[in-house]
Amino acid sequence: MTAGERVGACTTFALALRGVVKRYGEIVAVDGLDLTARAGTCLGLLGPNGAGKSTTMRLITGQTLADAGEIEVLGFRVPRESKRARAAMGVVPQLDNLDEELTARQNLAVFARLYRVPRAERSAAVERALDLAQLRKRADTKTDELSGGMRRRLLIARGLVHSPRLVLLDEPTVGLDPQVRQELWALIDALRGEGVTVLMSTHYIEEAERLADEVAVMSGGRVIATGSPEQLRAAHAGRDAVEYYGPPVRLAEIESIALEAGLATRRTGPAVSVLRAELMTEATSARLGRGYRRPSSLEDVFVSLTGEDVE
Repeated sequence: MTAGERVGACTTFALALRGVVKRYGEIVAVDGLDLTARAGTCLGLLGPNGAGKSTTMRLITGQTLADAGEIEVLGFRVPRESKRARAAMGVVPQLDNLDEELTARQNLAVFARLYRVPRAERSAAVERALDLAQLRKRADTKTDELSGGMRRRLLIARGLVHSPRLVLLDEPTVGLDPQVRQELWALIDALRGEGVTVLMSTHYIEEAERLADEVAVMSGGRVIATGSPEQLRAAHAGRDAVEYYGPPVRLAEIESIALEAGLATRRTGPAVSVLRAELMTEATSARLGRGYRRPSSLEDVFVSLTGEDVE
């Protein structure tokens, strides 16, 4: 690819993986992965444990080397140009690795220097990151005195201190209570509003549904479906679903009737949902009996595709 072609590709895709494979002995963690993220959008990487999400993140950052395939980040080939790619991206890990002896401002200042933000611009870069994370009032508080939500915001701010064009978020809200999670959703949405490309791996269906412009569903080290949440619902779950409750025998009967009518179902604890309910005939509806009609969800799509539940 020529320099001109690389610049053109970068304006379309901030991230492109083609046929990527990563093995650990006999285990294939990533199996011929094809994945792209358009510049200035949020791509949600959704999948159960073991789907290959975290390995994909490590491959993109060059921490893990692929056994096959091509990886291009912001126009740079990885791993050949990993240093240049890393300088232009921000990484927010799942695990908290902040320096607890330093204040919030000091943590950011250290990373501004590591990312080679020019000396004359470092102070402004740190203050901007504090404002983005809404931590200015706690800027001089030691990290070990911050709440869990504040620490998570500081982790994100640390990954943004050098104004990256691409940010990788690995399970950004795992283990946080709903209120803190929504605060971080607002922060992530603000990044997208500034034109930053966001790749976010998550277990949380609602997180992907609210934030992602496009969702890639992973299973077995591959992307098995991709599209906007609306496109995925239309393609794999339809517009409506009807939930039925009852004992196991009743739920099995519901599944049998739906299968006979050519309708997909999914179990959710003590209930079974019949998908694409808008296609249900009056005769089938009468046989199934009374149920609770609701809009289809991305969770319906996920379970239909992978057979697994997520949080």
